[in-house]
Amino acid sequence: MAAVTSARPYHVVVFGASGFTGQFVVEEVARCASEGPGGVPLKWAVAGRSRQRLEDVLKQAARRLSMPDLSTDVEIIVADVSIEESLAIMCQQGVVILNCVGPYRFYGEPVVKACVENGAHYVDICGEPQFLERMQLEYHTKALDKGVYVIGSCGFDSIPADLGILYTQRQFKGTLTAVESFLNIRSGPRGSTGHDATWQSAVYGFADSGSLRQLRKKFGHQPLPVIGAKVRRRGFVFFSKEIEQYAIPFMGSDPSVVKRTQRFLHEEEQQSPVQYTAYVGVGGLFSVVKLLCGGLLFWVMVKFSLGRKLLTTFPSFFSFGLFSKAGPTMKQIEDTCFSLAFYGEGYSVGTDPSQGRPDAKICTQVVGAEPGYVATVSAMVQAAVTILNELHSLPRRGGVYTPGAAFYKTSLIERLHNHGIKFSVRKYQ
Repeated sequence: MAAVTSARPYHVVVFGASGFTGQFVVEEVARCASEGPGGVPLKWAVAGRSRQRLEDVLKQAARRLSMPDLSTDVEIIVADVSIEESLAIMCQQGVVILNCVGPYRFYGEPVVKACVENGAHYVDICGEPQFLERMQLEYHTKALDKGVYVIGSCGFDSIPADLGILYTQRQFKGTLTAVESFLNIRSGPRGSTGHDATWQSAVYGFADSGSLRQLRKKFGHQPLPVIGAKVRRRGFVFFSKEIEQYAIPFMGSDPSVVKRTQRFLHEEEQQSPVQYTAYVGVGGLFSVVKLLCGGLLFWVMVKFSLGRKLLTTFPSFFSFGLFSKAGPTMKQIEDTCFSLAFYGEGYSVGTDPSQGRPDAKICTQVVGAEPGYVATVSAMVQAAVTILNELHSLPRRGGVYTPGAAFYKTSLIERLHNHGIKFSVRKYQ
């Protein structure tokens, strides 16, 4: 594989570079240009449908970073998800393709297919379990045969959760058997706003939740063994003493991704699987009432094509301002940060997990800047840098993996820690 990739002109190609998230990824790649394999500068390119828009993105990134005009040094590749030949040409030129074109359920598979067929590693920031698990089902063997790594959810969904569990396991002295995570997002007076593409992913994901159950049956997995005491699930809405606000189950891809990682580590490394439940803080009572009313309306509307059309046409109205077609302002991004706390329990060294209740606890956390467009792009770029620098540490010789499964033997946690996503042990409260 090294002989093939070393002949390629670019270490990294950012596909969808002119999209809302892609613009931030371009800036992050430019910041990390010194982190190429073997200490050489990264050779990189941007790709998308419009050469003019890509040139504008490069110029904008140079201005924001106070750098020389990037459009004179960074190659532009014109590629479109609807034109297979253009994707093949793009994938033949890059070692790692960073795919920023979503929603992935509509636009992701052609890029995965082109990467596998043309020998390029693939990284995305997808938070859509249906897409992630279907790619594993349909492309794992093909990617393995080609020596290609396809690694999804390398953004805020789900790097902090997946690697946070691995970090917690490593810090725990004994056998960690269960973890609850609590996500808390803090924003300034203007609040925090997500981009329309994320909202669309949620709308169509919830509308198609039935297909996910059918998809999982095709894997034929046996249930993971429950080690130690079985965790009792909390209610749909409850007051969390851990984050001192009301919380609900986290509806994103984190539980799905973590479970896939735990299955991989159990089957491949004979590690004891961890039971995992994820929650997110929603604030005070008024926020709970607003959430319940909005959530009920959302669940009804996603069931019908007209409802989905209205939801995606007017994201700001139906999400109470949480998502918009314009996305967050730079001020909103600067004023927002996240913390993800992990409360784990298990059995101390020498204690038999089959006997009695857990006798040891641990609390860890992952903290970082704004999750959607700062932490996400940092995680995505560091995932690519890790592939370039530590390919020998990834499992087998290729395949479709979660971040935890792909990077559990690499230094990605340390790389993230050095790029603003901090992992630490906290005192258990």
